[in-house]
Amino acid sequence: MLDELFALGRSDEQSASRLPRAIRDVYDLRRYTESKTMAIPLKYNLRNLVVRRVSTLMTVGTIALVVAVFVALMALANGLNSALIDTGAPENIVVLREGSQTEMQSGVSKEAFQIIQSLPGIARDTEGKPVASGEIAVIVNLPRRATGESSNVTLRGVSQIGIAMRPQIRLVEGRMFRPEVGEAIVSRKIADRFAGAGLGQTLQLGRRGLTVVGVFDAGGTAFDSEIWSDVNDVASAFDRSGYSSVLARAESVATRDQLANRIAAEQRLKLEAKPEMKYYEEQTGASAPIKGLGIFVAIILGIGACFGGMNTMYAAVAYRTREIGTLRALGFSKASIMLSFVIESMIIALIGGMVGCLLALPVNGIATGTMNFRTFSEIAFSFKITPDLFVSALIFAAVLGLLGGLLPSRMAARMPITKALREI
Repeated sequence: MLDELFALGRSDEQSASRLPRAIRDVYDLRRYTESKTMAIPLKYNLRNLVVRRVSTLMTVGTIALVVAVFVALMALANGLNSALIDTGAPENIVVLREGSQTEMQSGVSKEAFQIIQSLPGIARDTEGKPVASGEIAVIVNLPRRATGESSNVTLRGVSQIGIAMRPQIRLVEGRMFRPEVGEAIVSRKIADRFAGAGLGQTLQLGRRGLTVVGVFDAGGTAFDSEIWSDVNDVASAFDRSGYSSVLARAESVATRDQLANRIAAEQRLKLEAKPEMKYYEEQTGASAPIKGLGIFVAIILGIGACFGGMNTMYAAVAYRTREIGTLRALGFSKASIMLSFVIESMIIALIGGMVGCLLALPVNGIATGTMNFRTFSEIAFSFKITPDLFVSALIFAAVLGLLGGLLPSRMAARMPITKALREI
């Protein structure tokens, strides 16, 4: 019957015009196969997206907004993770008091520092001095530039050796502080975000003031959230007789764990040591609430996007009843029709996903900060959009398209041929 209808269509232009253009294209392709399980050509779906451009664009816009929010929140978590994971050198170890999770909770006496410097396995500089730095980390309170509200910031007292052990630190303004004269340097992000932390200003910290003589960039590491001064100046300002921690360098990465075990086994010390990179990686738990929020918001918005996609596809099924009947009469199986509608829904979602990724791009590199729940001080970082995040966003969009298209596709596939052909 359908062949006769197409024969009539070829001899009668008015009858032919009643057949959808997409169906005529599919019929022309029938000469390539007569299989009952043949797949519906992709160009059929693409043509229908153009024909229903208004509803398609509305669905694309909905999914794009959902994906943009998802990417922005995940970029926030990525930036925080990167600031912590990328901190440290592989041959360095951090020495803390037993049971301490952070430097702020720890304490190392000067006598213990002397013992650590004398242990075998400690690297030596060109002058034969041990490459180890006793450091003090304290929390100070500074007002934000934008709101005036106070926030905790890490002040680190370091030695010249400690500065040399962190080659990622680069001065971008001013000069390095001089020891024991009340000078400090601040990270660029701290200088931008907090009042009184600009070049030439004096920070009243503890029992003395520290004049900011330089601004540094730490390459996106955790040190971008800190103020640095001479360890003796910080000890004087906060009445410290010992150190918070010791940063030591092993002779090589291969001997690093041996040195850490040697420190932990030394009964005189009662200290524990761990690789510097591992120490900062353990603090990435601070990003867990942000990731959790991002996933929760994405799920809530995603449910709405799925319903939007379903509405679009249900409308498509209702509009294309005669096309569905014609496809069935041409020999396409229920599975082929269902797969075709699912693919169409996923194409819409993937287009929305790509648009959403483009909408989220401007947030990349924006500086912000949050509370590190281990140290209870602010950690400054930047939104970070990576290729892996884009891939995750597109997979997320595809899942939305799949979920939003399943039920309408099932309805289209189960439509009786006789009912559908009445529309022709």
